[in-house]
Amino acid sequence: MKNISDPLRIGNKSFSSRLMLGTGKYRTSQDALKSIKTSECEIVTVAIRRLPTNINQDNISFLKALNWEKLWLLPNTAGSQTAEDAIRMAFLGHELACQLGQEDNFFVKLEVISDPKYLLPDPIGTLKAAEFLVKKGFTVLPYINADPMLALHLEDLGCATVMPLGSPIGSGQGLNNLSNLQIIIENANIPVIVDAGIGAPSEATMAMELGADGILLNTAVAQAKSPGQMAAAMKLGVQAGRLGYLAGRMDKKYYATPSSPTSQISQAK
Repeated sequence: MKNISDPLRIGNKSFSSRLMLGTGKYRTSQDALKSIKTSECEIVTVAIRRLPTNINQDNISFLKALNWEKLWLLPNTAGSQTAEDAIRMAFLGHELACQLGQEDNFFVKLEVISDPKYLLPDPIGTLKAAEFLVKKGFTVLPYINADPMLALHLEDLGCATVMPLGSPIGSGQGLNNLSNLQIIIENANIPVIVDAGIGAPSEATMAMELGADGILLNTAVAQAKSPGQMAAAMKLGVQAGRLGYLAGRMDKKYYATPSSPTSQISQAK
């Protein structure tokens, strides 16, 4: 189910799906293609560093097998350890988008990660690169720690979203920063996309119930025993969480309240 009356708006684009998928770590290209199709996602992220500069010479990835009239490319700067490196990758990402027929696509998932062990994003490098890329007209989606103040600074710079992690990349630990995620969501005037660490559909649902605007996944689907089935489960988890958030959950109470009537009950004669 795609709810066209509740679109996700990022920059000047609108999307029906609130689930985004990555393209790494799949065991086969067929697993990736099936997962993308089954998930009904519309945004697909690709690590620019792992691709040839000319997509026509690409005999490794499966990008040419995707329908780019229905999908939107989100180039990411994964592997960049400095702001300068990430900026260079962003421009290469736009060149790739042009090769796929998306000349107006200036989206970039900004990753600056100088920590090789825990792969935690560098806040200073991220701010520096984001400021430069926003001024150059890019639609910047920065990957960050669940830091409420950093999220506000990036919004002030003109970023199109913020993408706080749930837990370290590829860990499958779920949402380890619920309080901070909640603060980011409450304070943000731009979409909040929870990115990294989600391992199960229930965790995607929880993030959406908090009020997150979307979810970006990769390892949870790619490394599942059945990636296609997991992609379908994640799609439903995101949809359920969004509907639950919009519906508004009941208030929690300290004691029980009967759900059956306690007065005007017919008496047996």
